[in-house]
Amino acid sequence: MTDVQTAEVDPPWEGLTGAELHAACMHAAREGDRQAMARLVDELTPLVWHVARANGLDRSVAEDVVQTVWLALFSQLGKLRDPKALAAWLITTTRREATHPHGRRMQPVPLSDEVAEAMPSTQPAPEDEAVRADRDRRVWRAFVRLPHRCQELLRLTVLAGRAEYQLVAEALRMPRGSVGPTRGRCLDQMRDLLASEGGSR
Repeated sequence: MTDVQTAEVDPPWEGLTGAELHAACMHAAREGDRQAMARLVDELTPLVWHVARANGLDRSVAEDVVQTVWLALFSQLGKLRDPKALAAWLITTTRREATHPHGRRMQPVPLSDEVAEAMPSTQPAPEDEAVRADRDRRVWRAFVRLPHRCQELLRLTVLAGRAEYQLVAEALRMPRGSVGPTRGRCLDQMRDLLASEGGSR
């Protein structure tokens, strides 16, 4: 009984991060370990979600894409040759799913006045929100004018953080040492685009 409890407390991926964590979880998941599957979902769903949303999907369609991607993975766990390439596989599969026509033009359901009035507001003042929305629009316009490679790199580095540059490098098939400098150049381009339309501040 003690051994079983210890195994549950200390799974084989304990203390691992990044691609090593994903590989350990993949191996365990192939043996039917549901805890490993859950850890993969917790660890990488933000990545899948971000890629889906970055491809222009609204929230409800993005949720469907995320579910489809995970079902695709777990239905072919034994076919993925290199578990360490899991993140790259998820990115590629999510992009492919996001190009399908299932509901990409769906518009969000409007909130009725009655429901809106009954909901407590946690939003900033209208003036502050207007300033933020204007800033976000300028940032987004600058972002979509960047080269596609820069867009992908910035999305992934924002999501993964500096500690996971190796994961970003693997996903984009580029040397790890070039992630930081390339990111810096992309940010400089974005600042120039913002400055050109008066949105640098």
